[in-house]
Amino acid sequence: MIRPLILATTALFALTGAATPTAPQQIVSLNVCADQYLIALADPGQIAALSSNARDPELSAVATKARRFRILRRASEEVLAIRPDLILGYPIGPDMVAGAPPGDWRTLGLASADSYAAILDQIRQVARAIGHVDRGEALIAAMNRDLAALPRARRGGVAAYYQRRGYMTGTGTLIDDLMRRVGLTNLAAKLGKPALAQVPLEAMVAARPDWLIVESATDRVVDQGTEMLHHPALARVPRISLPQSWTVCGGPAYVQAARAITTRLNAAR
Repeated sequence: MIRPLILATTALFALTGAATPTAPQQIVSLNVCADQYLIALADPGQIAALSSNARDPELSAVATKARRFRILRRASEEVLAIRPDLILGYPIGPDMVAGAPPGDWRTLGLASADSYAAILDQIRQVARAIGHVDRGEALIAAMNRDLAALPRARRGGVAAYYQRRGYMTGTGTLIDDLMRRVGLTNLAAKLGKPALAQVPLEAMVAARPDWLIVESATDRVVDQGTEMLHHPALARVPRISLPQSWTVCGGPAYVQAARAITTRLNAAR
């Protein structure tokens, strides 16, 4: 009867989500997407270092919180010195992540999330890998609750996520997922454009979108790439301005982006 007892105990342990004795204590993140998850779910003492862009407010949704943690400057050299027991980053092959130096490392590869469902899956992956399954489920519950509490948008329409040099984000992306959640139609879908396409100013004007969604960093002209977004021909199209850090990759910031878009849609003209 010993074996059934062991199996039952193991199953109960897995369901409770308790941290295992092998939970990593020296975790390194190699990109801003992984930074979000790590700061949201790990004990501060588990975080050995964050990515080089973790404190950049244009790229990192956790820039302020990242100030208390070590930042990687020369990733390969520093990872070798830290000798982490878990590395989070973009997957580039089996048991490999971009930026990790050669070696026998325990890794978790996280591809860029292109939907809310993918974000929830990644939260569970990270929570399980770092030994805090319960925190992952609590974070998911809070995000679901916050999204459910968002008011219905009073205005919809067709929106284009328009970026520097006329690039437009298409379907099958996180931005597209956000648009559909708040009741907007992605102009890229109407035009049959791929995930990323360059759309000339003339074509954008002719398409007559109801909204332009833009990165807040482009609210003012800083170079030729942002200058076209301020062309008089686009002046009458209402704008929804979002920090790039909320949409550059998946994570808890998805809720902030959805809330900001809904608030703008419901604002007075």
